[in-house]
Amino acid sequence: MLAFKKVKTDEISIHFVDKKTISELHKEFFQDPTPTDCITFPVDAPDEDPGGHHVLGEVFVCPEVAIEYAKAHKLLPYDEVSMYIIHGLLHLLGYDDLSPDEEKIMREEEKRCMKYLRKQNALIDEISES
Repeated sequence: MLAFKKVKTDEISIHFVDKKTISELHKEFFQDPTPTDCITFPVDAPDEDPGGHHVLGEVFVCPEVAIEYAKAHKLLPYDEVSMYIIHGLLHLLGYDDLSPDEEKIMREEEKRCMKYLRKQNALIDEISES
């Protein structure tokens, strides 16, 4: 997806965590103790040259939340996890979804990225529900 968005970085971390961990992160950094789909922590801006090793940031994804959402909405769990990863990466690239206009732009970009990754056969295609 980063190649599709023409973003170069030396490092990005994607962590898969359980509901307890994502809830703790959500509470600590956003004062909201409820579980959420993903949380991002940007480090270097996408267009920033830190003069060395470029770290885009970290994405924390909760597959448990994805599986629950997918079941409730009759979606494929691995598509939902892929969407959460894309969503987090878009946040690291500066996209936001706080206002209705921003959310609309974010959703359109998520769809474009999913379409690109499907064409590249680069989506997650298996996930354990245990």
